[in-house]
Order: sequence, then C-alpha cells, then structure tokens
Amino acid sequence: MKPTFNLQYSDKSSNARACLIKTSHGSIETPVFMPVGTQGTVKGIHQRELKDEIKSDIILGNTYHLYLRPGIETIEKAGGLHKFINWESNILTDSGGYQVYSLSSKRKISEEGVVFKSHIDGSKHFFSPESAIDIQKSIGADIIMAFDECPPYPCDYSYAKNSMHLTHRWLDRCINRFNDTPPKYGYEQIFFPIVQGSTYTDLRKESAKFVASKNCFGNAIGGLSVGEPHDEMYEMTETVCDILPFDKPRYLMGVGTPANLLENIALGIDMFDCVMPTRNGRNGMLFTSQGIINIKNKKWEFDYSCIDENGSTWVDKAYSKSYLRHLFNVNEMLGRQIASIHNLGFYCSLLKDARKHIIDGDFLNWKNIMVKQLINRL
Repeated sequence: MKPTFNLQYSDKSSNARACLIKTSHGSIETPVFMPVGTQGTVKGIHQRELKDEIKSDIILGNTYHLYLRPGIETIEKAGGLHKFINWESNILTDSGGYQVYSLSSKRKISEEGVVFKSHIDGSKHFFSPESAIDIQKSIGADIIMAFDECPPYPCDYSYAKNSMHLTHRWLDRCINRFNDTPPKYGYEQIFFPIVQGSTYTDLRKESAKFVASKNCFGNAIGGLSVGEPHDEMYEMTETVCDILPFDKPRYLMGVGTPANLLENIALGIDMFDCVMPTRNGRNGMLFTSQGIINIKNKKWEFDYSCIDENGSTWVDKAYSKSYLRHLFNVNEMLGRQIASIHNLGFYCSLLKDARKHIIDGDFLNWKNIMVKQLINRL
C-alpha cells in the first residue's frame, strides 16, 4: 500500500496535532513515542510486551549498530529486520549520523562521507549518503532517515553553518539514491530529511526552508537534546515548526523527558524517540504521573504499594516498590526489565493521553498541569 498521512485534529490553544500515518506495516497514531531498539531489540523487552503491554505501533532501529552486528547480509537473508526480530509493526531507522557524531575521536568527515572506526574492534568503515540509504533499505525500514552531520553543542557559528550546508548537500544525494533504487521487500518505504543548524535561529530557518522545499513524506529535526538548555530546544523547535509543512509529520529526534515531550507536542511535534525510559529505567529511575522515583532509595524499603497505581502495564500493579527496590539491590536483571517495561508503558500511555486531550479540546490546560507533576522528585 502507498503510505499516507492524515492530520485529524488541531488544538485550538496550541500547535498540538493528532494525526494518523499509515504504512504497509500498520497505522501510527500521533503524537507517538518510538521505543529505541538499537541492535534489533528494545533492551530487556520482548516484542510481545512491546505490542500487547506497551502498545507500541513503531520502534526505532539503529543503522550503525545493525550494520556492524549482525550485519546487513544476515538481515537480508532473513527477509529484512521485521522478520529477523519477529516484529510485524512499523520500524524507523536512523541513518547512523548521530552515532558517527558520538564517535568524535574515531571518525573523519569529508564531502564524500564519514570514515569511522568500529567501537567493537577498531576496524575501519565508510558511510556515505548513498550507502546510508542502501543499508536502511536492506534493513527494511518503513521510515528511512537522511544521512546528516549532527554538530556538537556548543559549537561556533561558522562550524554550525558549514555543517548545515554539508548536511544539505548530503540530503540531495540521499534523495537521489532513495528515488533511484527500489525497496527490497515488496512494500513502500518513506524518507524523512533532517533539519540542522545548532541553536542559531537564522540557520534553523534556512535549514527548515531547504528541507521543506524537498517535499518529502515527513520531516525531522535533529541536533537538539545534545546538551543545550531546554528553553533553547523549545525555541529552535518552535522556529522550525513554524516553517515545516503543516500537512506532513514532524519528528523531533532523541527527545527526551516526559515534560519535554509534552512541551514539544504543544509546539507542533508528532513523533519522538529517546533511550531515556529504558536507560534510566535500568538505573532505577521510574517516570510516573506523580513525578520521578529513584527506586534504589531507602524510603521505598518498606513500601508495599504497587509500582504505579495509574500505570498502563501489568508490571505496575503486579509488583511492589519494596520488591522492585530489592531486585535492584541484589542486581537482579528482572528489576531492570520491570523498570524498563514500566517506563516505556508510561511514555507511550502519556502520548496516547495527549492525543485524547487534543481530540477533546483541552490539551493545553491538561499539559500545563501534567508538566508540573512530571518534574516532581518523589
């Protein structure tokens, strides 16, 4: 089937939207949070839990990591990543650009692409805009991202400008490759370019206009949540959303805390991903509607109430805070699994609630109340 995007509801008091994306692997209701499945798995979570408990319609795979392990040949022979990991819903792949950015001491950027050393064995590899598209098509992603350079924060204006123009030149090459090569597994794939420009308003405007002119299925905003203050993130997001087409999905990459998600939804963002719910969960941080819990704290030692009375997954009511604290104290992997399931369930449920309030017409008031609760430290 041909992928479609339908803007269903717009909030009258903010720029929040409720939309529907349809692909060959199903429907995606937005606003949506995409759990990060870096290496073909969301860490510690079964695919059945993702679908039935967390109720995720889309997950993210990482091109850099999947390219290194298990390798593209293994994925192709399996019939694509969906079949390899037994996941029937949607998959978005990043292009590897952010991982290359994070390997600053192990890579060299040129006009042609990036030479980098594997973090596993030090072997040398090369990504170009063309190969990044080819790899993502071989992975079988429903949504394919452009290959970009993510500038560090802070960076000076000259670096940010040169980096942005390199990303734009790479984008033209990505689009040509995407359009000139067929999908591999018999279904349509979608391509998103990425807006860059660091925290410089004029660069963000220029990049957003350039990206919008390409008339792709959707558009992404990269290079935020890399160390800048939240206010700067919101300012850049608002600037870009004012320019990106209203009738196409908008994806803010790598963001963020629950409060960040709600604030950016109000600015017009539809799609999010972040490792925070699973990474922080593995370290004992739980996100709840009443605030943030460090389950390792002694205050929970004799608290036999359930993990989250308002939680959306089965683990929330099946286990007590005391028991979960014990699991972390004895370094039992079950504790990390429970916390990850809870956090992912909370994130996905929070965005489903946001969608409901957009449709009901009271999103802004609900958002303002929720943000105050979400930043509490319990």
